[in-house]
Amino acid sequence: MQQNAYSTVTKTFHWLTALFILTVIPLGAVANRLPYETDAQLAFKAQLFSMHKTLGVIIFILAIGRILWAFTQTKPGPLHPDRKAETFLAELVHWLLYVSLVAVPLTGWIHHAATTGFAPLWLPIGQNLPLVPKSESVAELFAGLHWVWSKIMIGAILLHITGALKHVFVDKDGTLRRMWFGASDVNAPQAHNGGFMAPLAAIAIYMTATAGGAAAGIFSHSDGPTGPALAAVASDWTVQDGTIGITVKQLGSDVSGSFADWTSSISFDPEGADVLGNVETTIAITSLSLGSVTGQAMGADFFDAETHPTAVFVGEITAAETDYEANGTLTIKGNTMPVTLPFTLDIVDNTATMAGQITLDRRDFNVGASMADESSLGFSVIVEVALTATR
Repeated sequence: MQQNAYSTVTKTFHWLTALFILTVIPLGAVANRLPYETDAQLAFKAQLFSMHKTLGVIIFILAIGRILWAFTQTKPGPLHPDRKAETFLAELVHWLLYVSLVAVPLTGWIHHAATTGFAPLWLPIGQNLPLVPKSESVAELFAGLHWVWSKIMIGAILLHITGALKHVFVDKDGTLRRMWFGASDVNAPQAHNGGFMAPLAAIAIYMTATAGGAAAGIFSHSDGPTGPALAAVASDWTVQDGTIGITVKQLGSDVSGSFADWTSSISFDPEGADVLGNVETTIAITSLSLGSVTGQAMGADFFDAETHPTAVFVGEITAAETDYEANGTLTIKGNTMPVTLPFTLDIVDNTATMAGQITLDRRDFNVGASMADESSLGFSVIVEVALTATR
């Protein structure tokens, strides 16, 4: 049966989605450009991003509902079926919008779930997604897809609005009235009979844009400065594997990360006297992955990685009451402070396994000086070290 107007449910989906879309796009654009050099600036930027993300998830849910509803409805036919090119372009734009309303929010949601910390969702559904790991590479991939595909969505929206205005001011027909609330006396000359060309063309546009993004390196990039890999060091004990991780609290949420590049020169004799050995560890600051705030951490107010590309710990190993301690100095961002790292140690044959944890105060190293209180960034930084070394 031919239908000449859209149902009230379809119209509600359309205008509600339009309202959210025209809100979420400028929110994201403004939030991206805002500075975050002070507590107040960071808190405001995070609020805008939280609103952007939350609306994005709502748009995704609305889009799924709208698409499922559309499968049960007969779409009104075009008012000018004789204009083949214009009718095809309108159908293509609609398909681009359908895909965008699912793909763009979903990629943003996956990016959020793959990272930690900054700007939580304001929904009672948690911050994670099933099957999405906490991974910097996954986060970068979907952040890139979100950016590229959002440009397709914006282009489709502009074309859609342009087409609607043409129908109102140039054609002076009732196309827009069919999508507004109330009865419509506009009759289509024939029923809608969509083919496969428009959806195939929409998929081709998405594939082309994605391939272009991959060629431009958008899906794998670094937000901060990069430095040369650290050179190997001579050591009585050779580190086979290990991690140096940090956890900070930002806007009330724990954000954890780790350094991928570091070296340790270790001498240790469990049968020694007061001093059992020495350790010197050099950490490449630019190798830090810290979720969505990695780029911020590299900035001048934080680690200032461009000026101070490494952190260095030098200490002596001594026996404690139950385990061991490394007593020495830690230099970060040109600031040197005395520290003591307690750790456990297990030696089997010529293989040693150690694990230790220390809590530092970022203010001692002039990190995040603009964050004068803990409302945006906590003072305490938990450092966890674990390694296996062979003699």
